Amino acid sequence: MVKRLFWIAVGVAIGIVAVSKAQAYVKASTPDSARQFLLGPDQDHVAVRTLEGLVNEFNATRRAREAELNERYIGRLR
Repeated sequence: MVKRLFWIAVGVAIGIVAVSKAQAYVKASTPDSARQFLLGPDQDHVAVRTLEGLVNEFNATRRAREAELNERYIGRLR
């Protein structure tokens, strides 16, 4: 179990380093108009916007699934 957690942590760390290096490369070697097309107008907060979008999508899907399950199972009890 500890080995598995270790390798997961190593994989996450490598992923974070790879993404940050890729973003730095894109920022350094592309013209501003191309960067704005790829990263959007707020280029300093791409990770925060991505994480916020993932959380919002997760919550919307969770709420829809909860409503579906409530309708299915609580609807039968009435």
